[in-house]
Amino acid sequence: MGDLPSYASVGETAAPDATVTLCGAYELDPHLVHPLIRDLPDLIHIPAQWGRHPHLRATVDLLAAELTGPGPGSDALIPALLDTMLVYLLRTWLAGEHPVGWAAGLADPVTGAALRAMHREPGREWTVAALAAEGGLSRAPFARRFADLLGQPPMTYLTWWRMTVAAGLLRRTDTTLDGIARQVGYASEFAFAAAFKRRFGVAPGRYRRH
Repeated sequence: MGDLPSYASVGETAAPDATVTLCGAYELDPHLVHPLIRDLPDLIHIPAQWGRHPHLRATVDLLAAELTGPGPGSDALIPALLDTMLVYLLRTWLAGEHPVGWAAGLADPVTGAALRAMHREPGREWTVAALAAEGGLSRAPFARRFADLLGQPPMTYLTWWRMTVAAGLLRRTDTTLDGIARQVGYASEFAFAAAFKRRFGVAPGRYRRH
């Protein structure tokens, strides 16, 4: 969803009846923002009721402890705890809401099966019919259902996912462009480069360098 989590430390230990604010932020590449993030409301409020959401509570406590009393390894622990807290926040919110958009698509047994298949094998030669078969539905009803829930046709989503995977490989690995092209379902480096440039506005090689 993003990278480079940042954090702000908290002040001295607060009194029992005080409110302490922990602040964290992520820098997001606008081309790589996950659909779930786009579907989120501007504000998510999760009441701090004692005994509820124990995993989230434990993560918040650990994060507060590292911020107020950093020690060896805190530079590694704090970003990891921020990531963990984000996952628990999203999980808690989704459990209490009627999912919409991407979350609704993933929760749906038909479109969810197709999404998981695309995520698992982005390089496979997918067709709408093959994706529909993953969800146990015929082609036309599946395409309508997918578009209704996710707001875009299945092959448009597949292209977005392939480009997202490719961008991650370019940033984190030294895999050749031809190798990346084949991993994300393109028969040639040229076809992959053209699709990548349409999505990001730059060639894959330049994206990797910068």
